[in-house]
Amino acid sequence: MTPTLVRQPVPHAGPAPRVDLCARARDWSEIQERMLVPLYEAVYERLEVGPRTRLLGLGCGSGLALLMAAARGAEVTGVECHSPERLALARERLRPEPAGAHARGGPRLVEGAPHDAAGARPAPYGLVTAFEPIGCLAGDANELAELLTDAIPLAERGAAVVLSGWGPPERCATSSVLRVAARLADPLRTPGGWRPALRDDLEEVAGWAGLVPDGSGRVSCPFGYPGTDAAVRGLLSTGLFDAAVVTAGQEQVEKELTEALHPHRRADGTVWMPNVFRYLVARVP
Repeated sequence: MTPTLVRQPVPHAGPAPRVDLCARARDWSEIQERMLVPLYEAVYERLEVGPRTRLLGLGCGSGLALLMAAARGAEVTGVECHSPERLALARERLRPEPAGAHARGGPRLVEGAPHDAAGARPAPYGLVTAFEPIGCLAGDANELAELLTDAIPLAERGAAVVLSGWGPPERCATSSVLRVAARLADPLRTPGGWRPALRDDLEEVAGWAGLVPDGSGRVSCPFGYPGTDAAVRGLLSTGLFDAAVVTAGQEQVEKELTEALHPHRRADGTVWMPNVFRYLVARVP
């Protein structure tokens, strides 16, 4: 498929950067998304996700977390409002459907907001997941609160809602690399840049959404790459460097990312960065 090149409508001086959104989505699905597999597994084990689970995944991206839940027998519905390119990859991943899923209606994927999923599968859901980690992008907590406010009416009373976020910067080796985004971005002209994670990010969002906290956990999610080039592509696919690219340009961001990754390169050329992510389990009152 021919990549789609689009111009990003953001306020900055000079010509807007051209971003290959299809390539970025594939970098996410092939390089970066798997870094969060330990998080998905820990949550599914804790909540005993299985054939009786009806799951709504917010910001489902390219669908790896949904695929893992479906493999456990769960009924899964995913919604994605930011990246139709990632959602197209999710559709590829979830078809053919996992064994046994067809008889139960199979996975459902919806482009749009959570309320758009109301017609995809009858409510209520017993589990709502928001696996897109917050805590590194200005405004991400507010956006998640809005998603949850829209999704909660689709969940049953007592349903589990899982929020996830970056752990303390001192426990995340990738934080030193993410600071490139803060240094290169111009916060006055390109809002939405990197910020350090805060201890109570998840609890504050749960409170805003009217949810009742019911436990939390920390999961080791190291970022490992076969080389620096893959690391740069994977990190850029997260969107955390978009504001920096707008301000400084793609070439400069890639150059400084490569330099920032140097301390994390091992003798065999691979890149390894230990990280800790948090998750919060909350309940619909």
